[in-house]
Amino acid sequence: MQAESNHHRPAPGRRTFLRSVGATLALPFLDSSLPRQAFAAASVTRPPLRMGIFTVTGGTVIESWKPETEGALGKLPSILRPLESLKDQLLVVSGLGQHGHAEGVNAHEHCAFVHLTCQDKVKKENGKIFTGVSVDQVAAKHVGDASFLPSMELGLGNHETRYNFREGGIPIPYEGNPRLAFDRMFRNRPAIVPNWDRRASHQSSPAALPADSAKTYDRSVLDLVLNEARSLKEKLGREDQQKLEQYLYSVRDIETRLDRAEARLRLEMLDRDDPGPSDLHHPNKLPETRSEGEKMMHAVGQNPEIHGEYIRLMSDLMVLAFQTDTTRVCTLGLGSDGALFPGVVTVGYEHHAHTLEHQGNAGNIKDADPISREGCRQIHAWYTMLFAEMVQKMAAIDEGGSTLLDNCMILYTSYMSDGGHGRRDYPNLLVGNAGGTLKTGRHLAFQPETPVANLYVEMLDRMGVNGPFGNSLTSEKAAYNGRLPGLV
Repeated sequence: MQAESNHHRPAPGRRTFLRSVGATLALPFLDSSLPRQAFAAASVTRPPLRMGIFTVTGGTVIESWKPETEGALGKLPSILRPLESLKDQLLVVSGLGQHGHAEGVNAHEHCAFVHLTCQDKVKKENGKIFTGVSVDQVAAKHVGDASFLPSMELGLGNHETRYNFREGGIPIPYEGNPRLAFDRMFRNRPAIVPNWDRRASHQSSPAALPADSAKTYDRSVLDLVLNEARSLKEKLGREDQQKLEQYLYSVRDIETRLDRAEARLRLEMLDRDDPGPSDLHHPNKLPETRSEGEKMMHAVGQNPEIHGEYIRLMSDLMVLAFQTDTTRVCTLGLGSDGALFPGVVTVGYEHHAHTLEHQGNAGNIKDADPISREGCRQIHAWYTMLFAEMVQKMAAIDEGGSTLLDNCMILYTSYMSDGGHGRRDYPNLLVGNAGGTLKTGRHLAFQPETPVANLYVEMLDRMGVNGPFGNSLTSEKAAYNGRLPGLV
């Protein structure tokens, strides 16, 4: 920041001071922004890799999901058929299972708490969840400093369907209101398409910050807090000095976040005048207000038409987040076990997803109600249709010689393998070639119950994180030395 932006600024009064400090302390996610030195030190030769997880409820109907043969994909099974035009971008991975044991949780929570963590054991005690860090957060910790937000978690997770956890098993809430999600993404910053070619060749020439950047990022307030604290420290006793030092640690952390945010803003100012080659992908039918977004959320479980529009809208937000480099790690927790699907389910008289899931699944498929199972198949084909729309948009976004989808690794999956709380043979589909590090257009079948964690190890490896994950090496069904051979 240029020094003159703070000169001759009058000291704020108490009310202004408190209001500004409150705004500063509330600034979310700025620790994920690009460090000040990044525009001089980074060496971007191509658009970055993004990792997305699109996870729905209810598992799948495996015989209508998994191709009958391994190798090159032929005619896709009915649930995956909406992706037929993108078949060369698909990698179906079958045979994987979750083996973590559970204590003090119901069947849905068991599946949810191991879904993205792959822990050997999960439990809940006095309302507290005990699990591990989820795969998305491991990736975000590694790449999060390069984007505006380290990660985004979007969708309608509830107390049973929580998949994302920080270190120590701390659950991360989903942002279900699309209006709030959009505002979080573009708070105090414009929506701009990065020019990756320019960034690679001209990052040593930082742009000037806008004239009101000191106000935007509360720089003057931070300076005031630090100066006043230094004066106060000399007048305090030892114990109070220690308390003040703890407080100042938090203030200095905020100062570091602002440094990074300002550097990020400099990059985006250059992109504003010389953006990337694609048009900005604006979400369709974004609610104007928070209350409109809440009304949409409440109608999802009752009205399939609104449910579909909601999934489209949240998917658009992920596309926009990746296109603008707002984040490089995003989870969409979509669908609902409790939703009604009249019109989507065209057989029988039952339209309630949870009822269909239980009636349409059994230890032996032959014992399941065939009409309910067909209803489940129709629901999952509907989910895939909506997922395919998102992927097609990614494939149409030019990033300068490659598409957004080329530079993505999107996992399409579910937190259960089937609606009967099954944890064997999960539906796992990777879409996008992850910057050329995945050989797509194939079905790879691994030995039964190979840990799902092995797949996450492979995904993390492509995000630059090496080593085991979850129970990839400790599972009772450990296989392939914790990896998945043949993905390239």
